[in-house]
Order: sequence, then structure tokens, then C-alpha cells
Amino acid sequence: MAVTNDLVTDRRVDRHCRTLMEAGCEVLLIGRQLPESTKVERPYATHRMVLRHRRGPLFYAEFNLALVRYLRSQEVDVVWANDSDTLPGCWLAAHRKHSRLVMDAHELFPELPEVIGRPLVRLAWKIINRLFMPQCDALLTVCGSFAEYYKQHLGVEMTVVRNVQSTSGAGKPKAETPEKPVLLYQGAVNVGRGVDWAIDALEWLPDCLLKIAGNGDLIAEMQAYAAQKPWADRIEFLGRLPHEELDRLTPQADVGLLMLEHMGLSYNLTLPNRVGDFVAAGVPMVVSDMPETVAVVRRYDIGEVIERLHGADGKAQARALAEAVKRLLERWSRLDAAEREARFAAAREDLNWDNEEKKLLNILN
Repeated sequence: MAVTNDLVTDRRVDRHCRTLMEAGCEVLLIGRQLPESTKVERPYATHRMVLRHRRGPLFYAEFNLALVRYLRSQEVDVVWANDSDTLPGCWLAAHRKHSRLVMDAHELFPELPEVIGRPLVRLAWKIINRLFMPQCDALLTVCGSFAEYYKQHLGVEMTVVRNVQSTSGAGKPKAETPEKPVLLYQGAVNVGRGVDWAIDALEWLPDCLLKIAGNGDLIAEMQAYAAQKPWADRIEFLGRLPHEELDRLTPQADVGLLMLEHMGLSYNLTLPNRVGDFVAAGVPMVVSDMPETVAVVRRYDIGEVIERLHGADGKAQARALAEAVKRLLERWSRLDAAEREARFAAAREDLNWDNEEKKLLNILN
């Protein structure tokens, strides 16, 4: 199984590897080693490649060639590509080894925000998908909207395996939290993730704290931006946390924040893994108006939606976020513990890895 990250925080891939290992498969997860990468300890085998390049076309070429070279010495029955950026190398390795090829699409690479304004790069990802995805023995993705996209554009059928946690044992009493309500953002601090909205929203939420768990391209910029605010003492940057620490942190939040700007179909149509994390932890959410996420929030009445403000600047979106947080906190305070738990219990029946892993294992049958 191949990914282009350093394995540390990729929960979806770790969950897949554990499920496959528990089903009797011998799993090898291959990624890359970065200077800042921390140690990974997994119950299955891992290998991280040291590469010269960190991003751009040269990185993708180097990664895929290194992947093929490494797999020459391995006995492989199934080669598993995670996303389009590992697909060329996985296809070539599978072809040489006469192995089955599986591809898991976490993103719509031609529709990513950083790609849409770059026609040649976008064309390159479209060509890669068109060349290799129809040749896969099995295809899966994270949500129904992504599956429909690929069906329309490539004519392929994909199995939907949602990125959610096993919720057996979930719903335990909420951990003690500070007197001030805690807003939690977890995930990449990148363009289009609304982290600046969350920072600005505290202007209208004087009783709230903001915790940001994650790292990314904009982390230094967001830290500097937050430091300029009069409410900087109510913002805490926690960095990139291992799964176990994040699992302990999430239930302590009062509101989970999930804001994705409308910067391309990959953001608009996704079902982020944070939805499953907040459901498992029993944390109500404020989300932007993405159809897959809105469907979950409204079906189980476990959050508020920020409607898109056409032509609005970041300040207006931040205020809309603040108003949504206020509505949620007020509405949630009127519910007793039994009603809150009943709503999340219903959501967990649906968004449960125990349901999804069966579909994952069927792919290998």
C-alpha cells in the first residue's frame, strides 16, 4: 500500500491497513521520510523512502520511480495506490509483478484548489486518471459524490468506503472542559480550510477558546495572524498530533469546526474524516455548506451549517461562523444529556467503521 505522505497522521490508510492485517493479510505500507517526521510504530510493516524533492513534478516522478524500484524485491499479490499521485508507480509495479491493482481516491486531484488555476497541472492529473484508473482491478473512494464524479468523467464504478471510526464503546461521558466553550479545528492548516475565519470569529465569541490541532503550508502565517489579535491569548496552536492524542483531545471540545471554502469540487463534494471523528467523540459541529457533510449534520441534527455568502470577504464569513457557533451552543444547552447522546447514537449506527470495513474486505474477494 503506497502513500506520498510520511504516514504519521494518515488515519484512513492506517485504518485500512489494520483491517486488512486483522483479516489475515500481510501488509506493507510505503510512504516517505521527511526531516521533521516523527517515529511511527504500527502493528504492520512500514517503509519510508528518503527522497531529494519535497513537492512538484520532480517529487511525484521521484516517488513513483523509487516505489517501483523498492517493490522489485517484494513479494506482492495486491498493489494498493492511495490517490492519483501514487497511481503510475503502483500500476507499473503491479504490471511487472502480475499483481492485482487497487486504487483508493481520497481526493479529486484535477479539482483541488491548488490545481484548478494551473491548466497544465490539471490536465496532467486528468491524463493520469484516464490512463490508469480504468485499468485497476478495484476502485474505492470516500463518499458517494466522488464516486458519481468519477463515473461521469471516466465511466468507472467505485466502491464507497467512508472514512469513519469504529464507534463501539463510543458515547462515554464527556471529559471535563474549561469553563469557556472550546472550539476545535483539526486537520491541515492549508489554503481554503477557513482557519482565518475561526481566528476572526473569536471577536464575536468573547467567551470561547479556539484550539487548532494540525500543521500545513499556512501554519506560520496563521500563527502570526493570530498573534496580532487582541484575543490571541484565547487561541492555542497544538501542532500535528498523533492519532491517540487527537482521540483524547476531541471529546473535550464543545464545538467542532469544519470549514472548507468553495475552491473546487474536491472540497465541495468531499466527506471529511473529521465528520466521523466528531461523531465518534459526540461533539456537535459547525460546518460549511458541502452536500455530504450537510446531509449528516441535518439528518441527525448534530450541528449548524454556515451558508455560503456570495461575494463576501473573510470577515463576513468569520461573523457568519460566529453566529452559527452561538446558535449551536444555545440550542445544545437546552438539550439534556440523554437527548444529545440519542442523536449521536443514531449517527454512530450509520457512520461506523464496522459497516465500512465489510465493503473494504469485499474488494479483495
